[in-house]
Amino acid sequence: MTTFVALGDSITLGIGDRGPTRAWRGWATLLAEGLPEPRLHNLAASGAQSGDVERDQLPRALELRPDVASVIVGINDTLRSSFDPRRIARSAEHTVGALRSAGAEVLTIRLPDPGFMLGLPSALSRPLARRIAAVNAVMDEVADKFGTLVFDAASDPETYDKRMWSVDRMHPSERGHRLIAGRFYDRLATTGLPLGTRPEAEPSSPPPTRRAQAAWMATKGTGWVIKRSTDMVPYLLFMGLRELWASGAPAEPAGPPGPPPGDDDAQEAAGTGVAGS
Repeated sequence: MTTFVALGDSITLGIGDRGPTRAWRGWATLLAEGLPEPRLHNLAASGAQSGDVERDQLPRALELRPDVASVIVGINDTLRSSFDPRRIARSAEHTVGALRSAGAEVLTIRLPDPGFMLGLPSALSRPLARRIAAVNAVMDEVADKFGTLVFDAASDPETYDKRMWSVDRMHPSERGHRLIAGRFYDRLATTGLPLGTRPEAEPSSPPPTRRAQAAWMATKGTGWVIKRSTDMVPYLLFMGLRELWASGAPAEPAGPPGPPPGDDDAQEAAGTGVAGS
């Protein structure tokens, strides 16, 4: 029996991938199907930040004594006015360190650039890219320190294929969830852990129609934005205005992701005194 405990936010919860029952399924379920005698406990919660994972999900995860655990978090942190890479680092180190000390193989991810996927103007995409770079730098240190199994979604060309993303461009589609599951399966294979069949890369369900996508955005997607508008949306606008003021340049749409921001960008992100969505 293989106990797999998944910690994180809505990506791990499975939003964007409806299984045969039309309930959210997601990459963690798909990966679990490739483990011997799997027992999956998905503790992820929509909107979770790194501190939420540490406080609310980690204690339960340790009680379950996992053989495999995943910690995918950070995107929500970057979208909040309280963004603070040092606080993210403390939470991530405690969470991953505790799971590794309990004997679990731990899966982590390097996050892709949301500004490019959302097609945001440069005034918004640049500060978001710096924040994502700061989160990835934190998780790089955690991975090196504790020996996690890393999927580098930031550098994987398939990540930026539009087919990998649902209509909101914030959550993976079924194909995207299958990409994550397959990449993590490959990382687990390097450990010698007995595995079953690798998750299929091709979707098992037809893609949602345009009408279904529009209906989702008009109901669930709009609700997601409204719920977070008291903090996230005003602060994103503030970030954009501050970027324009600093650059003195008009906002242009974000282009394809280039090299990671340099030290100056990472230092600026770390010095904002601001932690995640």
